[in-house]
Amino acid sequence: MAVVANPGVPDIDWAAPWLADWCLVGEPIAQRVVAGCLQAQALTEAGLAPVAFVPQTELPEGQAYEDFIFAKGQVPTREGLHDFFNALCWMHFPLAKRQLNRIQATEIARQGVGQVRGPVRDAATVFDENALLIQPSDALWAALTEHRWQDALLGLRHEWTHTRLWAFGHAALEKLVQPYKSITVHLWRVPQTVAPADIDIWLAQDLSPEKLATKPFSPLPVLGVPGWWSANAAPAFYDDAEVFRPRRVRVPVKKPYANADIVPSA
Repeated sequence: MAVVANPGVPDIDWAAPWLADWCLVGEPIAQRVVAGCLQAQALTEAGLAPVAFVPQTELPEGQAYEDFIFAKGQVPTREGLHDFFNALCWMHFPLAKRQLNRIQATEIARQGVGQVRGPVRDAATVFDENALLIQPSDALWAALTEHRWQDALLGLRHEWTHTRLWAFGHAALEKLVQPYKSITVHLWRVPQTVAPADIDIWLAQDLSPEKLATKPFSPLPVLGVPGWWSANAAPAFYDDAEVFRPRRVRVPVKKPYANADIVPSA
């Protein structure tokens, strides 16, 4: 794939496997944008989201982005890939996006806007920007969360043909317009009992502030997904420990003695 200096909507490869669920809706809108229609206008006129999309200039100075969306039902939208994919996510997961916005607005009302978002807002932002939903077997999920990459992506490779994946994070999709090996997403597990047609309903219910605060994510270098990148057909692709990193082992920190003159006996 040729490297594009400043990739934009015209550079989206709608045949990419991670856009399989998005191309039917997204490609016609992208064609309008490429033809010269303002992005906010093209997205709103599609009529597929529970919100309208307005130019970024509509956001009043000093008002938080998420608070504005919650109050007005309008999403400030810049030209370019990031906000384009965000809008498409509103179309594909309207209930889940409303829940994320509700959580953000509630936290803003409770704590205000500061330099530190807090654990709930931080996790909601990570999800919104970078989540990939996955419906794995117990064995596959264990291998992924334990960073046993060889087991998850080679030993259990046969499972990926029937493991359902849903792209969600718009920042991750923006990066994937110009793919590189180290792009990493945050996996969010979907139970086997959830029917694909019910994914948005289930997700809106699952995205509680309490669960988000625990950050139940698991990282995955996304181009390692079997069938998503031709280079990963070679087993050596997964030998790159700078990308497919082992799981960190947390070593408990010993508390210092209150009195530095007291030392433990031999």
